[in-house]
Amino acid sequence: MRIKILAFGLMVCAVLGTTNCSNDEQKSMAAAAAPAAPARPATASSPPAPTASTPNTLEILTVLSVERSVVLLAQTDGIVTEINFDQDSWVQKGAVLARLDDREIQARLDHARDDLEIAKNNLQYQEAETKAKDAAYRRQLELRQYGLSSQAAEEEAEFLSKGAHFDVESLKATVKEKESAIQELQVELEKTRIIAPFDGYVTERSIRVGQNMVKNDACFRVSQLSPLQVRFLVPESSGKAPQVGDHLQVVAVGDSSRQYSAVVKMLSPTIDPASMSYDVTAQLTAPDLRPLRPGMGVKVLWPVHNQPPAR
Repeated sequence: MRIKILAFGLMVCAVLGTTNCSNDEQKSMAAAAAPAAPARPATASSPPAPTASTPNTLEILTVLSVERSVVLLAQTDGIVTEINFDQDSWVQKGAVLARLDDREIQARLDHARDDLEIAKNNLQYQEAETKAKDAAYRRQLELRQYGLSSQAAEEEAEFLSKGAHFDVESLKATVKEKESAIQELQVELEKTRIIAPFDGYVTERSIRVGQNMVKNDACFRVSQLSPLQVRFLVPESSGKAPQVGDHLQVVAVGDSSRQYSAVVKMLSPTIDPASMSYDVTAQLTAPDLRPLRPGMGVKVLWPVHNQPPAR
């Protein structure tokens, strides 16, 4: 009996020992799987991490332009009979670049001038006749004073004098009408001529001799080559409001070594609500602008923040 009790006790101890071992093993595995404790935060004496520096310029893509660059359109219908200047030609203001067929208008103009000459001659004749009738009326008044003329003769002379004055006024109106007709024909004649509106270069020719033009068809493009300017938008968020007289740099697209100076000439007095930007126009002031042409792509280097003074 004692032997059985002893054996039972040994079995209980074995079971308890196994359980303790299993618990210890589970604790070890849990400790290994637990995340590492977070590192302590840096003390106040630790230096802060470096931050990226804010750029001091804003690159704004735009193109070079000039104030005067226009496409000349046909002002009337007609056939091109003459071209005096071709592309890449320098022209002065008022130069006739091309002409349309103007023979019909010229014939009507000559006829109108003849009519005007006839109307002027009729007016001169009527003015002379009016002077004579005025003199006859005055003579009848003098005769009437001395009883040498009748009242009927006086009234007739007065009627003829007044009628002559009415005829003069009518002929004056006819002369003005003829002059107006001539002016209208001269305007029509001018519309058959394509004229340069200012000094510049013919950068494009769109017509040829014999072409039947319709009103508003493109004929030429005339442009100045200087002064060159750039027009661009500066965001309100850039931190620097533009002012007339501000200086900036302009670089050619694809070649940052080609840098040119410019100065702000015009700016909008208001901010565009759609883009929240200032509308700015600057004029290039660099001494050598020969490599540049209107239409070339450039980048405006706009200063976002004021630069600190150099030491």
